[in-house]
Amino acid sequence: MTAERPHRPLPAGTDTEIVIVGGGLSGTLAANVLGRSGYHVTLIDRHQVFPREFRVEKIAGDQIEKLRRIGLLDGLSAAAVAFDEIVNIRKGRLLDRTHARHYGIFYDDLVAAMRAELPDTVRFIAGRVSGLEAGPERQRVSILGHGDVTARLLVLATGMGDILRRDLGIERKFVHQRQSLTFGFNLRPVGASAFRHPALTYYGERVSDGIDYLNLFPAAEVTRANLFVFREHRDPWVKALRDNPRQTLIETLPGLVKAFGDFEVIDRVESWLTDITVAENCVRDGAVLIGDAYQTSCPAAGTGVSRLLTDVERLCTVHVPQWLASPGMAAAKIATFYADPVKQAMDEHGLQLAHFRRSLTIDTDLRWRARRQIHFSRRRIMHEIDNLSPAFAARLRNLRKPAVEPEPVA
Repeated sequence: MTAERPHRPLPAGTDTEIVIVGGGLSGTLAANVLGRSGYHVTLIDRHQVFPREFRVEKIAGDQIEKLRRIGLLDGLSAAAVAFDEIVNIRKGRLLDRTHARHYGIFYDDLVAAMRAELPDTVRFIAGRVSGLEAGPERQRVSILGHGDVTARLLVLATGMGDILRRDLGIERKFVHQRQSLTFGFNLRPVGASAFRHPALTYYGERVSDGIDYLNLFPAAEVTRANLFVFREHRDPWVKALRDNPRQTLIETLPGLVKAFGDFEVIDRVESWLTDITVAENCVRDGAVLIGDAYQTSCPAAGTGVSRLLTDVERLCTVHVPQWLASPGMAAAKIATFYADPVKQAMDEHGLQLAHFRRSLTIDTDLRWRARRQIHFSRRRIMHEIDNLSPAFAARLRNLRKPAVEPEPVA
């Protein structure tokens, strides 16, 4: 993380050095990193308190290390539920066990925890943005009821919304429409005081079901379920899941109750239909896009938080200090962020893993049928070797290429 620097006077004609539009996870993280580095930052979001929204609900893998690097892991760990083992099952049989730190947390609680970490150098405005202007010297954000805010740099962290991007002439390209469906709901045990495992991942049993996997894990004071599916949103099965989630799950994943314990769904089923998109014509004077505003991710791939953390870290610790060290904010400066090799590699990884999870789940040609069989058989074999000789299993894992048969991190 960039070392703190002393305050300096704002350039003439500006209210702040950096204005961030969008106070969800990516915008709030960026405001934290920049504010802690001593920059004058204004963060704008329409919500004073972020509402309940079905988005990220589990943090794991490289995401934890990235949060540690930018100094925000303590804020997460204080608000989330930590767990260190996930039992992985397919067709009622144990695949393996994942041993690593994970955090379960609802998205609004995650945003609130990150907002609580904002330093005094960040001014927060709750209001609706009505217009944007960007140029090579000064950026302007118009806020209903609050007037205008001017800045040297505009950061758009507006998620999948299109309206404000279009103010700047930025469009989005569809890589894959209706990539996946994600469902979220809360469970409690039936006939027992607790489930058999604190956290479990149950993979789809039949290709025709279109289920990648069901994540079950602790969050707040409930057991949370995230179900990742490659089906059309008008499929009758989708309606059946919403209307009668317990029965539909038991029929589709017949080994689930034996593996995890009987359950009931205690509130409504939330859903999220994902399109994979990438921003086009985004190299503009004065404005830069991060997170889902630039590229969306397949939730089943689990790369969304990794991508936005990469965006935040590279933008705030590498590019912004270079940009603000000299006058102006022309498109040539902005282009260096989109050309950043670390960012590009993470963006490409997200697209590749989205394709991999979809094909592994539903493709029926001979190549993918064989690959699916090898994928799950390898995991079972590695688990058996791990039980017999953990050191030998570790050496075998080190021989594998990192990009081969990847697993989602969340």
